[in-house]
Amino acid sequence: MNKVGIVGGLGPESTVDYYQSIISKYQERIGSQEVLPELFINSINMYKVFELITNDDLSGLADYLIEAVNKLEAVGVDFAIISANTPHIVFDQVQQKVGIPMISIVEETYKTTLQLGLDKVGLIGTKFTMENDFFKQPFLSGNKDIVVPTDLEQIYIHETIVAELENGIVNEETKQKYLGIIERMIKEDGIKGIILGCTELPMIIKEEDLIIPQFNTTEIHVNKIVDTIFQKK
Repeated sequence: MNKVGIVGGLGPESTVDYYQSIISKYQERIGSQEVLPELFINSINMYKVFELITNDDLSGLADYLIEAVNKLEAVGVDFAIISANTPHIVFDQVQQKVGIPMISIVEETYKTTLQLGLDKVGLIGTKFTMENDFFKQPFLSGNKDIVVPTDLEQIYIHETIVAELENGIVNEETKQKYLGIIERMIKEDGIKGIILGCTELPMIIKEEDLIIPQFNTTEIHVNKIVDTIFQKK
């Protein structure tokens, strides 16, 4: 079995979700609750990541993540993942500088949307994820439309993610506003699916809340992680 290294803390709530989900899916695949995968978590500072991105210091962000992955490689992991969407803004730079393979949450999400044949999807997440091109690029390269909320909606989503969801707070009023934004995107933008492009969003938006397909990036990422754990070395 391959050992997975997780760059976590981005934020802590989603790191816990990754840990529990990997174990659950691994045991389901094995068919026993008496076995556990071997994994290592390097929990780094989410607020430092936000600061580096806010200051447009992407080289500093890449260096910070490279250091985090190198520490995981040093303890013997076979591959690594970053347990958040936003830091994938420098995923390619990190992968080029580390000695172990990494799994991109962006690429795996894109592949999953293709399976449903959708030609236009919406994307919500942190402001950094919505306003930058790193998540949109695979879709644009594949001639698929990807739509983000309005500037004011992006500000609201970002602020509530940081103030509430990153701290484990699920607010019903916030949920209804999120759903209102998505419903507007369905009616006005014609989206056929919605990407929950922040690993905390599944805490507040559930499958039964919407009439269009949801793409839970955490679940998509975890499925690929478990597949890779079982791959032959």
